[in-house]
Amino acid sequence: MRNPILITGCARSGTSMIGGVVELCGGFGGKMFGPNKNNEKGMFENEYIRNQIVKPYLRSLGVDPLGQYPLPNRETLPIPIKLSRDVIESMQQQGLQDQPWFYKGAKMCLMWAAWNFAFPDAKWIIVRRKTPDIINSCMKTSFMNAFSLDKNKKAVKANSEYDGWLWWVRQHEDCFVEMIQAGLNVKVIYPERMVYGDYKQMQETIEWLGLKWNNEVYNFIAPKLWKSKG
Repeated sequence: MRNPILITGCARSGTSMIGGVVELCGGFGGKMFGPNKNNEKGMFENEYIRNQIVKPYLRSLGVDPLGQYPLPNRETLPIPIKLSRDVIESMQQQGLQDQPWFYKGAKMCLMWAAWNFAFPDAKWIIVRRKTPDIINSCMKTSFMNAFSLDKNKKAVKANSEYDGWLWWVRQHEDCFVEMIQAGLNVKVIYPERMVYGDYKQMQETIEWLGLKWNNEVYNFIAPKLWKSKG
């Protein structure tokens, strides 16, 4: 069984775009969520892993299964010892054999130590986007509503919804720093570059992953959809 490709980053930063590119270039993602009004090309996130493994784990911690608020306490994060087995078995049931495979999940970085324990030799992609663009996209997305609630703003000492999401982005950035400092095998990528015609970083990443570049990526990248997120 090959080691996985794990794609993570703040929600609304372009993780679905990167997941779609990885699939086009030969990565196996299993049965994934299709298009919706917030991700018109698809979410490229495995349904079973998100709903039956990740969300139940977050609920067991007493935190938000959507990864908004409250967030896990990374200093006391319990490690589910069956995570590797459960993920691999679910992917095999969906058709995984010996091909490269990936899981894309924005919430993974919030529980990165658990995933690193399960898959210590994984290749990670951390997806980045400008902080104001992430925040503006969150505030325009119907299911991203944690900091429209006064109690949550108060809990993080935010004076506005914008400030609440700013706090939330900073928590993710702390996770990214921890992952890099812990020595995880990480590439940081900015999908917005592709929207403006610069594919070099993504092509280098596809080669690093051991996949083959597919020219259909050029048709997949949709600037209008990306700009509509912001």
